[in-house]
Amino acid sequence: MVLIAPSLLAADYGNLEEQIKLVENAGADWLHFDIMDGHFVPNLSFGPDFVRQFRKLSQLFFDVHIMVENPEQFLPMFFDSGADMITFHYEAAKDVKSVIDELKKHNVKVGISIKPNTKPDVLEPFLNDVDNILIMTVEPGFGGQSFMQNQLDKIAYVAQMIKGRNITLEVDGGINMQTAELCVQQGANVLVAGSAVFKSANPTETINKMKNLRSK
Repeated sequence: MVLIAPSLLAADYGNLEEQIKLVENAGADWLHFDIMDGHFVPNLSFGPDFVRQFRKLSQLFFDVHIMVENPEQFLPMFFDSGADMITFHYEAAKDVKSVIDELKKHNVKVGISIKPNTKPDVLEPFLNDVDNILIMTVEPGFGGQSFMQNQLDKIAYVAQMIKGRNITLEVDGGINMQTAELCVQQGANVLVAGSAVFKSANPTETINKMKNLRSK
């Protein structure tokens, strides 16, 4: 079954506690936190205190995506935040293996993400060390962007690359019911959905439909 990770970027910030309960009750599996520094991506968002406060409110799996320059410097801020997994960008790390090793030392799951223009074969040296690969299907930085159809082949390529390994394949960017189906058909098994869930007239129905999508 596909895992659904609603992105808090699309939530109503005036009612965040209610919004979390909404997606929990609707059957969400993970909560996705987009951490942006205004340098690696042209936007600012949440910090470690934000994640920490929500750990008090939810027992869902916390999927923390750090879109920051020099992730090595940011990691210590998040180790006691309640993150279950921290996903960093291949493009942002000076030494990818050292970031992975630091995450492993602190007993959080390790995720690695690549932007749309990054070739997926850069991930091959790290397949024995990561728990999750996140494919960005928009340029990271802002919610509400349109899905980039040219990323579907990349999803399929990575799905084959990790076949037989205990690695989840996550997709983030422009996910709605139609694009979710395309991603799952190519092998994705975790979907980051923002507006599609939080703005849905029936979040439970939306999440259930996404969860029950099938690959080819």
